[in-house]
Amino acid sequence: MSAGGGTKAILAALGANAGIAVAKFVGFAITGASSMLAEAVHSVADTSNQGLLLLGQKTSQRKATKDHPFGYGRDRYFYSFIVALMLFTLGSAFAIYEGIHKLQHPEPLTSPLVAVVILVVAIGLETYSFRTAIVESRKIKGDVGWWGFIRQSRTPELPVVLLEDAGALFGLVFALFGVGLAVITGDPVWDGIGTLMIGALLGVIAVILIIEMKSLLIGEGATNTELDRIENAIAGGRVQRLIHIRTQYIGPDELLVAAKIALEPGLPLADVASEIDAAEQRIRESVPAARLIYLEPDLDRTPANT
Repeated sequence: MSAGGGTKAILAALGANAGIAVAKFVGFAITGASSMLAEAVHSVADTSNQGLLLLGQKTSQRKATKDHPFGYGRDRYFYSFIVALMLFTLGSAFAIYEGIHKLQHPEPLTSPLVAVVILVVAIGLETYSFRTAIVESRKIKGDVGWWGFIRQSRTPELPVVLLEDAGALFGLVFALFGVGLAVITGDPVWDGIGTLMIGALLGVIAVILIIEMKSLLIGEGATNTELDRIENAIAGGRVQRLIHIRTQYIGPDELLVAAKIALEPGLPLADVASEIDAAEQRIRESVPAARLIYLEPDLDRTPANT
């Protein structure tokens, strides 16, 4: 579900951003508004980002090899990290540069009504893309809040698209703010201020994504809820207790579980193997993402209470 929902949200954002980028460049060519140029570059960056997310989904499906025995699932994390860097460099840094340039060398806008119309249409398209991302995210979000979903999700595409679309919507509002005040007051400095606001917004979003994607790329373990389910699933049959456990997502849909479990002493080898198989089955039923499971049997050497 996460891969399919992510693809749908990516395609919606890709189509919206590509069309918006063309319209914004036309609007900039007619009006000369720096906020329109910043938004056009932002849309180009977003369109490229969606392409990278799709590429990451494609390459992550490659079969495991001798050099990469756990497969290529982390490709999706890698390309999502690149997306965050592009959002910072092509989006935030360019908008801040353009805003400062506009403040230092203000130029009057021409045909500002064209910019307003394009921005209003773009807001409608971005709203559609944002709504699609919200609908798809709700399918896997569970009961956590949106900020918790962005922080805890092991599926990178949906949080990336959500934050990108939110940034695009607010960026369009900031551009409309700058252009509108520039027209009302007759002072083009407001266009530069709007552009700086866009750059600051994109910078904040990019930093959040960089931090989150870096954490996923390095390797994150199961969530607290998943860990509780795994521990409860292990406790059963002739398993006396869980001695210790390590988990790590090696891809958005593939969780590695390694644990040492205490079994009843004196079990025949066949019974040990049977108990391990049963514990693995219980884990997979509780957490379907747990596809790679390694359980090491041991004796419970916990000192008896005196």
